[in-house]
Amino acid sequence: MKSINIIFLVMCLGTVLFANKEIVVDLSEQTAYAIENGYIVFEGRISSGKAGRETPSGEYTIMQKKRHHKSNLWPKPNGGAKMPYMMRLTNSGIAMHLGYVPNRPASHGCIRLKQGFAQKLFRWARVGTVVTVEGRGQDYIDAQKFMRDYYGSDYAVMDVYE
Repeated sequence: MKSINIIFLVMCLGTVLFANKEIVVDLSEQTAYAIENGYIVFEGRISSGKAGRETPSGEYTIMQKKRHHKSNLWPKPNGGAKMPYMMRLTNSGIAMHLGYVPNRPASHGCIRLKQGFAQKLFRWARVGTVVTVEGRGQDYIDAQKFMRDYYGSDYAVMDVYE
């Protein structure tokens, strides 16, 4: 009965009551996209796992959100690293959180989010939001190297998200 009432309400008002939200993290671009009902609503730069600690690709669900979080893994052996605006993707230590975002993969496997973008994504996403991680961080590094080799010192990575 409840679903019939919601469908009737949507038909009468012509308004969608619930948006379909998802996050796509493209490791090859070092960018994350917030997608609502099939449209990118905002995006931001990220820093994924460095060589030897690559961020695993796959489909995840945000399992937990915590505004103030401290790692129990990093730094080794006892943890303690601050991970504000943490959104947990796995029980094995992969999460999205506010952190340093250089122009390359640099984390221990987490997806670091830039200041401003981390807060916005944290407010927008819910526990249960699907996160698709695709591509390879090494592709980003290879593309940067190619551009530097091809264009020389005239090539620079610009941060257009601020």
